[in-house]
Amino acid sequence: MNPRYEYRALLACDIAGSAGRGEQRLQEIRRVLRSALADALGMADLDARDFAYVDTGDGCRLVAPAALPKAGLLVPLLPELGSRIREHNRHADADTRLRVRAAAHAGEIRLDPDGTVSGAPFEALARLLDSVPLRHATQAGTGGTPLAAILSHHFYEETVGHGHEGLEADAFTAADVRVKEYAARAWLWYPGSPVGPQIASGRDSGSVEQPEPRASDQFVQATGNGTVFAVHRGDQYVRHNARG
Repeated sequence: MNPRYEYRALLACDIAGSAGRGEQRLQEIRRVLRSALADALGMADLDARDFAYVDTGDGCRLVAPAALPKAGLLVPLLPELGSRIREHNRHADADTRLRVRAAAHAGEIRLDPDGTVSGAPFEALARLLDSVPLRHATQAGTGGTPLAAILSHHFYEETVGHGHEGLEADAFTAADVRVKEYAARAWLWYPGSPVGPQIASGRDSGSVEQPEPRASDQFVQATGNGTVFAVHRGDQYVRHNARG
C-alpha cells in the first residue's frame, strides 16, 4: 500500500513542569490528563475512538478524523478540559497539580500504512507548543492557569475568523511566535487573557511583553479551534483503536 495524504486537524498537550516529580507522581498526572481529555471529548460529543492518540510521556498528541470540522474541537472542548483540570487541582497536593499547554493546527499530513504520520503541520505544531508566548500564558495568574492554548493563524482564520458560534474573537490574543527557524503569527487563549489582539512577541531566549490580566469570568466564552497535537520531530506513530 502507498502512503496517503489527508487534511487533518491536530492537537497537542504538554504538562508544564512535569520533570522532577518522580515516577509515581508523573504516572498520576499523566492519568489525570488522559481522563480529563476523554471526559472533555465526551462533553463535546466527540468519540475518542475516532482519534489517533499518542502518549508522549508528559502529554499527548491527537489526530482528528478527516471529516471533523476544526471548530468542533474547541467548543466546548477547551473550556471543558480546563474545567476538569481546575477541579482536579482543587483537591490535589502540590506535586500532582496540573498546568497544561495546548496547541492546535491543521494541514495536509502523510499517513503511512504502518500507522506513521508525518509532515510539515506537525513541525509547526511542535514550535507553537514550545513557544515563549504560550509558556508565559501557562504561568498567568498567581498560581498559573490550568490550561493555556495557542492556535496557528491558519486555524484561527478558519474557525474564529469565520464567526463560528461560541468562538469569540475578543477571547484571543495575537502573539508573534519565533522558535528556531519557525516564525509566524498565532493566537493565545487562556483564562484571564487580555481582550483583543495585543502582540506578545519574543524569542525562546528572550522575554515576552506581559499583558494586563483579565478577569476569568470575562474569558469563559473564549474557546479555541479544531485541533491536533503536534509531534516534536515531524514523525509520530499512532495507534488506531478499534471500536468495541
